[in-house]
Amino acid sequence: MNICMAIHMLATNRAIYLGAMDPHDLAQRVVATMFDRDPFSRWLGIERLAVAPGRCVLSMAVRDEMLNGFAIAHGGIAYSLADSALAFASNSHGVRSVSIETSITHMRPVHSGDTLTATTTEKNRSTRFATYEVIVTDQLARTVALFKGTVFRTGEEWVV
Repeated sequence: MNICMAIHMLATNRAIYLGAMDPHDLAQRVVATMFDRDPFSRWLGIERLAVAPGRCVLSMAVRDEMLNGFAIAHGGIAYSLADSALAFASNSHGVRSVSIETSITHMRPVHSGDTLTATTTEKNRSTRFATYEVIVTDQLARTVALFKGTVFRTGEEWVV
């Protein structure tokens, strides 16, 4: 067997394996792989509460070093949590996806000691693009930010 045939067989077998994998298990494996390679999300102190195909729920505690000059959390903190939730949810189908447009609306201030939860909902997904909504709430279930993201789906499968 030549090298081209071997590569083709390997790719075909992997595609069959990933295609046969339970979607929930695939989502868990992809997100675990991503999280293990993501020092920024770990530095933020993000915890994964729920992962499913097209869905992700993350949580994190706001620390003093995350505050700005107004003694409230820097806007990038809620944004970063939501952006990680977008990344995990959009890749959970097993196809590498990268953000191409995001926006956030901050609804209320966040303080040190607050616990933020980001809940991602897949709104639309095609072969090449997908859109997501992320609602960020505090420990009292008050909405602190609304985030929208669009991703480009590269067509490249995750190896998990």
